Amino acid sequence: MQLRYSFRLYPDSGQRAALARAFGCARVVFNDAVRAREHARRAGEAFPAAGELSKKLITAAKQTASRAWLGEVSSVVLQQALRDVEAAYKNFFASLKGQRQGAKMGAPRFKSRKDRRQSIRFTANARWSITDSGRLNLPKVGAVRVKWSRTLPSRPSSVTVIKDAAGRYFASFVIDTDPVADATRMPESDQMVGIDLGLTHFAVLSDGTKIDSPRFLRRAEKKLKKAQRELSRKQKGSRNREKARLKVARAHAQVTDARREFHHQFSTKLIRDNQAIGVEDLAVKGLARTRLAKSVHDAGWAQFVTMLEYKAVRYGRTLVKIGRFEPTSQTCSACGAKDGPKPLNVREWTCTACGTLHDRDHNAAINVKTAAGLAVTACGAQVRPGLVPAQREETGSHGSPPEPRAA
Repeated sequence: MQLRYSFRLYPDSGQRAALARAFGCARVVFNDAVRAREHARRAGEAFPAAGELSKKLITAAKQTASRAWLGEVSSVVLQQALRDVEAAYKNFFASLKGQRQGAKMGAPRFKSRKDRRQSIRFTANARWSITDSGRLNLPKVGAVRVKWSRTLPSRPSSVTVIKDAAGRYFASFVIDTDPVADATRMPESDQMVGIDLGLTHFAVLSDGTKIDSPRFLRRAEKKLKKAQRELSRKQKGSRNREKARLKVARAHAQVTDARREFHHQFSTKLIRDNQAIGVEDLAVKGLARTRLAKSVHDAGWAQFVTMLEYKAVRYGRTLVKIGRFEPTSQTCSACGAKDGPKPLNVREWTCTACGTLHDRDHNAAINVKTAAGLAVTACGAQVRPGLVPAQREETGSHGSPPEPRAA
């Protein structure tokens, strides 16, 4: 399977200027391609093909005075911008026909120069490389310092350079993992666990373990409120407002990074210790429309379950999702009697059939495990989710190596 390994970049002033030019040129080509297709649609003509757009918007445009500066950046970056337009229209039409799962997608829109997140992609044709000193050498940008956190397991097929809203730069490598090597990394285990996700505790396991909810956003609310108040007082368009905006963005980035790190550590521990995992398929969008919306988003259940999914596929584990309408909180895990719905303030209850005293969350986790076990047995083999797309957050970046980190 494919994964993304993300590392922090530290370009100097000249390299930041070169990356800014590359971001701008890629944005212009993207917008030109969207504009050309919109003109064709309004005129009732066939959409121009990718090759035709490449000749017109890149090769021929470089010869004109108004687009001559496109030659200052790598042509691969411009070609990949056209590929992004192709992918955007493909997803849009697939969504219209009902061939694409998930929420409906809109037509591609123009990118703004004021967008806080910018990205460009270099494929193998761009001849980028990792130098002997461990720097990332990008065409027409230079050798950029990288803060490596681990060795790349294989040769990357492409690298995407990203600038986020907080002004940080990242290099995201696409890696093809080795299934044999991944299988040897995780020890054999015959354990199975059920997980009940919640707000009071982030997770309660079927063995009785309770994982406290870190509440990263709640703990940072005071700091965020102060930073946002300072931003609202700054004059629009001033440099002080930009500084205040960066301060707000960095505060939010700290919350996001801390939550992602927590999810990675906990999901990896579960995958390492258990051969099979059962979890509820929660309706996060529905819960996010209630008065608990902020706490639901702060918990980040969807991101956590997504990590469990692709890590289970990578390491040969089994992940079973239980339907959201399964009465895990209403059923006695001891005798199986269904005791009816209960308000959220009821954290303990006694089964009227067998008299067993239950902790609400622990009982639900046991029922999740039981239901997941029935699902695995019914199919006669391990339930393996389908392949998932590359995940950007597979790694963090916590230290610079003394030697190059190429595969």
